[in-house]
This record gives sequence, structure tokens and C-alpha cells, in this order.
Amino acid sequence: MDRRILKTKEAIFNAFIGLISEKDFEEITINEIADRANVNRGTIYFHYNDKYDLLNKCIDEHLSKMISICISTDPNQEKVNFIHSLLPVFQYFEQNHTFYASMLSNKGIPAFREHMLEIVAGNIKDQVNMEDLNKGYDKQLITQFMAFAFTGVIEWWILNNMPHPPKYMAEQVWGLFERNQIYRS
Repeated sequence: MDRRILKTKEAIFNAFIGLISEKDFEEITINEIADRANVNRGTIYFHYNDKYDLLNKCIDEHLSKMISICISTDPNQEKVNFIHSLLPVFQYFEQNHTFYASMLSNKGIPAFREHMLEIVAGNIKDQVNMEDLNKGYDKQLITQFMAFAFTGVIEWWILNNMPHPPKYMAEQVWGLFERNQIYRS
């Protein structure tokens, strides 16, 4: 893709994220995005159908980046491994704090948390250890429990301005997984 197009899209994304951090999504107009990105309205409409399309593309891009950070370096493993990739995940959230804080705190975007939760649950289910302490428990319930716990911890950490460094968070969350024998070794 042409570097000018990439720079334009990046400017639009950054302007959009900045506006979402300042006001509710529903209050944002294409004119405001264009002014902040220093492009005209036509440029935004050339790349996106409307602000909802822009929002969806922005969410998809960030969640795709989050997933790609979690993918194992083993080329034979296609599934995301959240448990063994916690430090890079927390570092990614730290680097993209403004975006995630805006998405998680903006009342106009409830679908974001649900989408993030689906991704986490979908990728945590293969890591659940059904032996030992979890024997006899429903795998789907354990998966949902851990997905909500993990997503809740991320949300708390981000919305409280990351009171602990990523390494500390990764160690604590890993310890909770390990302690409760949730993961598959």
C-alpha cells in the first residue's frame, strides 16, 4: 500500500482515537475527525463509509494486533496462547493505553468489550487444564470464568492508569492461572 495512504489512515485513526478519549462516540462528527487529522471530509469518506465503519476498522486493527502479539513463534501452532504470552500482551496494552482506555470507558461502544471478551474466551479454551483440580467442572464455564477474569483485570488495569508495570501484571496473572491450575502445561 502507498505510504501516503498509510500516513493518511494513521492520521485519521489517531484523530479519531483522540476524539474518543475526549467525548462520547455518538457526539463525534466526521468534520471533527477531518479537522483533527488535517484532511478533508472526502478523504475520510474515500476510506470509510461513515464513523461507524471507521470505528469497526479501528477496533479490528487493534484487536488483530493484540492477537498477533500473542501468537506463538512456533509456525505449526496457529492458536493464540494467552497464558504463555502475558508480558507482550500487557506491554501492548500499555503502548496502546489511550485507545483501550477510550474503548473500555466510552459508553457509546459497549460492543468493544464484548468483542474483546469473545476473542479472549475463544483462545483461552484450548489452554484450560481439565485434569486435577478442574476435573468434573464444565470446560465452557471455566473458559468463561477465566476470560471474564482476564478481561476484567485488563480493564481494571487500563482504566486505573496502569498502577503496576506490565511485568508485574504478567507475573501476577500468570501466578493466578498457575495457582489455580487453569492452564494446560
